[in-house]
Amino acid sequence: MQLNTIQPADGSKRPRRRVGRGIGSGLGKTAGRGHKGQKSRAGGYHKVGFEGGQMPMQRRLPKRGFKSRTLAFNAEVSLADLETLAMDTVDLVTLKRVGLVHESARVVKVVKTGSLTRKVQLQGIGATAGAKAAIEAVGGSIA
Repeated sequence: MQLNTIQPADGSKRPRRRVGRGIGSGLGKTAGRGHKGQKSRAGGYHKVGFEGGQMPMQRRLPKRGFKSRTLAFNAEVSLADLETLAMDTVDLVTLKRVGLVHESARVVKVVKTGSLTRKVQLQGIGATAGAKAAIEAVGGSIA
């Protein structure tokens, strides 16, 4: 084998389609571009979604919904979860270590689901009004 004899594998290359070379080729006259219009002309260009000046679909339809980018960093912990913890002082690092919240969580809030029978002190963690009342009812505090 020599460099001047190397050829691509059989069937791996196809000849370039020669358009606009007479009616016998099947792609003569308009060369597969149809008749008239912006797309038939050389340099014809329009951006994605352009409908010839008609109001495009993405602008005709109403805007709807919103997806918060910070939602992934919020987490919830129930009173029942706090009951199972063996610690009296609870903060974000503690909750991440025991696996009650995801590692990416930045904001944690306690919700009133289940019940709490022992004193717990929360540090740097929010609570709903009902959860706050339940924590303070058993002698706990929120700092």
